[in-house]
Amino acid sequence: MRIQMLAIGSRMPSWVNQGYGEYANRMPSECRLELREIAAEKRGKSADTRRITEKESELLLGAVPQGNMILALDVRGRSWSTEQLAQQLERWMQDGRNVSLLIGGPEGLSQTCLQQAEQRWSLSPLTFPHPLVRIIVAEQLYRAWSILRNHPYHRA
Repeated sequence: MRIQMLAIGSRMPSWVNQGYGEYANRMPSECRLELREIAAEKRGKSADTRRITEKESELLLGAVPQGNMILALDVRGRSWSTEQLAQQLERWMQDGRNVSLLIGGPEGLSQTCLQQAEQRWSLSPLTFPHPLVRIIVAEQLYRAWSILRNHPYHRA
Protein backbone atom coordinates (compact mmCIF):
# COMPACT_ATOMS: atom_id res chain seq x y z
CA MET A 1 0.00 0.00 0.00
CA ARG A 2 1.09 3.53 -0.67
CA ILE A 3 0.04 6.52 1.41
CA GLN A 4 0.31 9.67 -0.63
CA MET A 5 0.43 12.81 1.49
CA LEU A 6 -0.81 15.70 -0.64
CA ALA A 7 -0.03 18.99 1.08
CA ILE A 8 -0.55 22.61 0.16
CA GLY A 9 2.70 24.52 0.51
CA SER A 10 6.20 24.13 -0.81
CA ARG A 11 9.68 25.32 0.07
CA MET A 12 9.47 24.21 3.66
CA PRO A 13 12.22 24.98 6.18
CA SER A 14 14.91 22.32 6.41
CA TRP A 15 13.72 21.18 9.85
CA VAL A 16 10.32 20.29 8.33
CA ASN A 17 11.88 18.28 5.51
CA GLN A 18 14.22 16.52 7.95
CA GLY A 19 11.44 15.71 10.41
CA TYR A 20 9.10 14.40 7.75
CA GLY A 21 11.91 12.49 6.05
CA GLU A 22 12.96 10.83 9.29
CA TYR A 23 9.62 9.07 9.67
CA ALA A 24 8.77 8.62 5.99
CA ASN A 25 12.07 6.80 5.48
CA ARG A 26 11.29 4.45 8.38
CA MET A 27 8.06 3.28 6.77
CA PRO A 28 8.45 -0.15 5.17
CA SER A 29 7.70 -0.88 1.53
CA GLU A 30 4.43 -2.57 2.54
CA CYS A 31 3.19 0.83 3.72
CA ARG A 32 5.19 3.44 1.81
CA LEU A 33 4.66 7.13 2.64
CA GLU A 34 5.20 9.68 -0.12
CA LEU A 35 4.83 13.46 -0.06
CA ARG A 36 3.62 15.57 -2.93
CA GLU A 37 3.67 19.30 -2.37
CA ILE A 38 1.26 21.59 -4.17
CA ALA A 39 2.17 25.26 -4.31
CA ALA A 40 -0.05 27.51 -2.25
CA GLU A 41 -1.98 30.24 -4.02
CA LYS A 42 -0.81 33.79 -3.37
CA ARG A 43 -2.53 35.53 -0.49
CA GLY A 44 -2.70 39.26 0.05
CA LYS A 45 -4.57 41.62 2.36
CA SER A 46 -7.70 41.60 0.23
CA ALA A 47 -7.41 38.03 -1.01
CA ASP A 48 -10.58 36.06 -1.67
CA THR A 49 -9.76 33.17 0.68
CA ARG A 50 -12.83 31.20 -0.38
CA ARG A 51 -11.69 31.26 -4.01
CA ILE A 52 -8.13 30.40 -2.97
CA THR A 53 -9.32 27.44 -0.88
CA GLU A 54 -11.45 26.20 -3.79
CA LYS A 55 -8.50 26.46 -6.21
CA GLU A 56 -6.11 24.67 -3.82
CA SER A 57 -8.68 21.95 -3.16
CA GLU A 58 -9.18 21.50 -6.91
CA LEU A 59 -5.41 21.02 -7.29
CA LEU A 60 -5.34 18.53 -4.41
CA LEU A 61 -8.20 16.46 -5.84
CA GLY A 62 -6.60 16.60 -9.28
CA ALA A 63 -3.45 15.02 -7.84
CA VAL A 64 -5.30 12.02 -6.37
CA PRO A 65 -4.71 8.92 -8.50
CA GLN A 66 -7.87 7.19 -9.67
CA GLY A 67 -9.02 4.50 -7.26
CA ASN A 68 -7.29 5.93 -4.19
CA MET A 69 -9.18 6.26 -0.94
CA ILE A 70 -9.31 9.95 0.03
CA LEU A 71 -8.65 10.89 3.65
CA ALA A 72 -8.97 14.58 4.59
CA LEU A 73 -7.30 16.20 7.55
CA ASP A 74 -10.01 18.36 9.06
CA VAL A 75 -10.42 19.87 12.51
CA ARG A 76 -14.06 18.70 12.45
CA GLY A 77 -13.03 15.15 11.58
CA ARG A 78 -12.76 12.17 13.91
CA SER A 79 -9.99 12.11 16.48
CA TRP A 80 -8.24 8.78 16.89
CA SER A 81 -6.00 7.55 19.65
CA THR A 82 -2.73 6.06 18.48
CA GLU A 83 -4.19 2.57 18.88
CA GLN A 84 -7.29 3.56 16.88
CA LEU A 85 -5.05 4.96 14.15
CA ALA A 86 -3.23 1.61 14.06
CA GLN A 87 -6.61 -0.10 13.55
CA GLN A 88 -7.43 2.36 10.75
CA LEU A 89 -4.05 1.71 9.12
CA GLU A 90 -4.67 -2.02 9.26
CA ARG A 91 -8.08 -1.53 7.59
CA TRP A 92 -6.52 0.63 4.88
CA MET A 93 -3.85 -1.98 4.23
CA GLN A 94 -6.47 -4.74 4.00
CA ASP A 95 -8.67 -2.62 1.72
CA GLY A 96 -6.20 -3.04 -1.13
CA ARG A 97 -6.34 0.58 -2.27
CA ASN A 98 -3.75 3.28 -1.88
CA VAL A 99 -4.59 6.25 0.34
CA SER A 100 -4.38 9.93 -0.54
CA LEU A 101 -4.19 12.05 2.59
CA LEU A 102 -5.15 15.69 1.94
CA ILE A 103 -3.65 18.56 3.92
CA GLY A 104 -5.11 21.95 3.03
CA GLY A 105 -3.63 25.39 3.28
CA PRO A 106 -4.11 27.92 6.09
CA GLU A 107 -7.87 28.06 5.52
CA GLY A 108 -8.22 24.28 5.35
CA LEU A 109 -10.05 22.31 2.66
CA SER A 110 -13.10 23.25 0.61
CA GLN A 111 -16.46 21.57 1.06
CA THR A 112 -15.87 19.83 -2.28
CA CYS A 113 -12.73 18.21 -0.88
CA LEU A 114 -14.42 17.22 2.34
CA GLN A 115 -17.34 15.69 0.45
CA GLN A 116 -14.97 13.62 -1.71
CA ALA A 117 -13.21 12.22 1.37
CA GLU A 118 -14.21 8.79 2.64
CA GLN A 119 -12.83 9.71 6.05
CA ARG A 120 -11.96 12.90 7.90
CA TRP A 121 -9.21 12.81 10.49
CA SER A 122 -8.70 15.46 13.15
CA LEU A 123 -5.25 15.48 14.74
CA SER A 124 -6.43 17.67 17.59
CA PRO A 125 -8.77 20.52 18.44
CA LEU A 126 -5.58 22.60 18.61
CA THR A 127 -4.39 24.52 15.55
CA PHE A 128 -0.97 23.41 14.29
CA PRO A 129 1.25 25.18 11.77
CA HIS A 130 0.77 23.39 8.46
CA PRO A 131 4.45 22.48 8.09
CA LEU A 132 4.38 20.77 11.50
CA VAL A 133 1.33 18.71 10.50
CA ARG A 134 3.46 16.82 7.95
CA ILE A 135 5.83 15.69 10.67
CA ILE A 136 3.07 14.78 13.13
CA VAL A 137 1.20 12.72 10.54
CA ALA A 138 4.36 10.92 9.36
CA GLU A 139 5.37 10.10 12.94
CA GLN A 140 1.91 8.90 13.90
CA LEU A 141 1.66 6.69 10.82
CA TYR A 142 5.05 5.17 11.63
CA ARG A 143 3.96 4.66 15.25
CA ALA A 144 0.70 3.02 14.09
CA TRP A 145 2.66 0.69 11.80
CA SER A 146 5.04 -0.16 14.67
CA ILE A 147 2.06 -1.18 16.83
CA LEU A 148 0.75 -3.47 14.09
CA ARG A 149 4.15 -5.15 13.71
CA ASN A 150 5.02 -5.27 17.43
CA HIS A 151 8.02 -3.08 16.73
CA PRO A 152 9.60 -1.65 19.89
CA TYR A 153 9.23 1.99 18.74
CA HIS A 154 5.82 2.26 20.41
CA ARG A 155 6.06 1.43 24.10
CA ALA A 156 2.68 2.16 25.64
